[in-house]
Amino acid sequence: MQAKSLRRRIVLSLGLAAALIAPTLSSQAAGRNADVPVIAAAADLMFAVTELAGAFKSETGKEVRLAFGSTGNFATQIREGAPYQLFMAADQTFIADLHQEGFTRDEGDLYGVGRIVLMVPHGSALTADAAMDDLAAQLEAGTIRRFAIANPEHAPYGLRAKEALMHRGLWEKVEPNLVLGENVSQAAQFALSGNAEGGIIAYSLALAPEVRSRGEFALIAQDWHQPLLQRMALLKNAGPVAEDFYAFLKTPRARDIMKSFGFVLPTEG
Repeated sequence: MQAKSLRRRIVLSLGLAAALIAPTLSSQAAGRNADVPVIAAAADLMFAVTELAGAFKSETGKEVRLAFGSTGNFATQIREGAPYQLFMAADQTFIADLHQEGFTRDEGDLYGVGRIVLMVPHGSALTADAAMDDLAAQLEAGTIRRFAIANPEHAPYGLRAKEALMHRGLWEKVEPNLVLGENVSQAAQFALSGNAEGGIIAYSLALAPEVRSRGEFALIAQDWHQPLLQRMALLKNAGPVAEDFYAFLKTPRARDIMKSFGFVLPTEG
């Protein structure tokens, strides 16, 4: 089953807690204050970049506004004229494509390598084991009702989750039970809602205290999927504050924050 079957998925109840979802700002809202640039950041950065923005403000007195969502959706919005000034993508190929099309100033900088985890909520019958042995056993037994990942059609973390499940030989078995998040932050909400046995989410989200306190996770081997090389770039309309924030993101203080959320550069080991 391919893209068509991916669209027909269970919609979870409207009563789910929304604590893990950060809505993307509309283009109209993004343009209200040109002095406060809007940063388009992949959903796996929700906690990391929020902390970075706070550190930037404390150090410089300058503010940025944050919009979180799926990398693929942001790339589409940028092509349609959304006034974001900096794009922090979860997959560097989106930055490369936008640069080739003339939307970014340059090819940008790699800011980290993403990882994925199997996460289960407290009380789930599913065990969070890196080899996904329990997931395999429960799929075979027919006891998995819902399993959450980000939508692989436009979210890099969803695509990597799909690749990991395919590597383990579980994709066809789990596909009928998938609940697709619009982005990986929403997938984390679904996985931890209690209405799903678990899911595959970003390591950076699992490390955040707000998420870690709600379940258990196991880090999935990097060679089970293509690497999540995450890159950022200034867009053509970037102003001075966006430039300063971009420079700040490459400082030792910012790198320490990124490392605390599991993001390392290849040179950092």
